[in-house]
Amino acid sequence: GNQISTSKYNLITFLPKNLFEQFRRLANAYFLFLLCLQLIPQISSLAPVTTILPLVFVLSLTAIKDASDDIARHRSDNQVNNRETKTVVENELVTRKWKDIKVGDMVRLENNEFVTADIVLISTSEPNSLCYIETAEFDGETNLKARQALKETCALEDHIDQLSNFDVGIEYESPNNNLERFEGNLTWKGKTLPLKNDNVLLHGTRLRNT
Repeated sequence: GNQISTSKYNLITFLPKNLFEQFRRLANAYFLFLLCLQLIPQISSLAPVTTILPLVFVLSLTAIKDASDDIARHRSDNQVNNRETKTVVENELVTRKWKDIKVGDMVRLENNEFVTADIVLISTSEPNSLCYIETAEFDGETNLKARQALKETCALEDHIDQLSNFDVGIEYESPNNNLERFEGNLTWKGKTLPLKNDNVLLHGTRLRNT
């Protein structure tokens, strides 16, 4: 599916994973080592409680903060995953949640709508099948960037009946961190057409002035 997850923990993994991460910090590991020494009467005459209480206090405060941050991430993920968009299904527009979008779905986007997934631009209602996207959430730039569909698919425009019967094959490179480059091919009606970065809308960008 198209579900995203930026959270680090769930109810089962929180305690062991959080403790593991905290004890990777040198200060916490040092106090744990001291505590172990204090448990051996031949080595230390200090009561273990002198180390246990400060250590538990620090671990608890950090755990509460980490839990609060992760709850916020869960809520943000749920909000994004449950956004709605329209898909073309059998000559109709069907509303679906982002998390239910699958590879191969035909998605219809409207002005000011966030892009549901990494998608190939097939056509738009604008002349020459142009559209403009805002990428501020990716690179901080507020200038709009132009994207354009392949000239071979421009004529489809927003005709639902034609888009519903649009049967293509798409090959593309593996996911990577380069937002300025994309390589792929679209095969349609026996022709293989190259896809570039200008033909693609990335997940989370926003459609503007289109």
